[in-house]
Amino acid sequence: MSLSVGIVGLPNAGKSTLFNALIQKQQALMASYPFATIEPNIGVVPVEDQRLAVLAKIVATDKIVPATVKFVDIAGLVKGAATGEGLGNKFLAHIREVDLIVHVLRNFHSSDVVVTGTDPKSDYETVKTELDLADLEHPDAPPFSAKPVLFVVNIDEKDIKKTAEIEAAYPGWEVVAICAKLETELIEFDPAERGEYLLAQGLADTGLNRLVKKAYDKLGLVSFLTAGKIEVRAWTVKKGTLAPQAAGVIHTDFAKKFIKANVVTYDRFVKANGWQNAKAKGWVRSEGKDYQFKGDEVVEFAVAT
Repeated sequence: MSLSVGIVGLPNAGKSTLFNALIQKQQALMASYPFATIEPNIGVVPVEDQRLAVLAKIVATDKIVPATVKFVDIAGLVKGAATGEGLGNKFLAHIREVDLIVHVLRNFHSSDVVVTGTDPKSDYETVKTELDLADLEHPDAPPFSAKPVLFVVNIDEKDIKKTAEIEAAYPGWEVVAICAKLETELIEFDPAERGEYLLAQGLADTGLNRLVKKAYDKLGLVSFLTAGKIEVRAWTVKKGTLAPQAAGVIHTDFAKKFIKANVVTYDRFVKANGWQNAKAKGWVRSEGKDYQFKGDEVVEFAVAT
């Protein structure tokens, strides 16, 4: 499965800047006036997982396939969208299709945009009101109020060291404070430079990685791993997914033809330096149809031919 995240917010909140940083390309049109983003831009973003490179070295493969998140940059919402104002109808149609909504709230200052003042909570209330009105207008459609939400507070670069403080200023909200402009610039850094910069700012990871991790946690998703000579790959499932359904993520037929799952924790797989030694040490468990995936497993499935 692939997680689908819709990025929403008022015009000039920094949605397109955030999207560009996420997909590492300048695909979304950025401009200093409303409705710059007319059609939803879609980017499939790899989920950073350092375990994959470790496994690839052990099984001697050059092919690494990470899990992915699909981000949809949805046209800016304005007051009255629920009744079709601006690009309201398109906005509402696209947002119904995503698994999770990320509200981008402006808390930065720039002379390049025509909007003045910053009030993230008020901006969110404007968006929420339109979504609530749309639910009332279309009671038979999937309700927006039922979709899980996260918040990105788009901050000034000078406030990067206050990230934790800013996130704590929104009790009851699940917030990631991000300077979208800086995240775009960090993409150009080599990994060592990026790490040094983050360390100097008191940050353990980039805002983008923290956002993806929080999205996974919000939806209860985990990644199990497969490792062989052909490839090393991360597969996304809901935590607690039963073994046959997890196998079905790899290939739909596997769910029906499932026999067993050979499972070893990632740490033990690495310590044993591969399948052969892990099996010799008795660390590989043979699990049946009732096994629930936790997300720390390296797995090989046995299926009927």
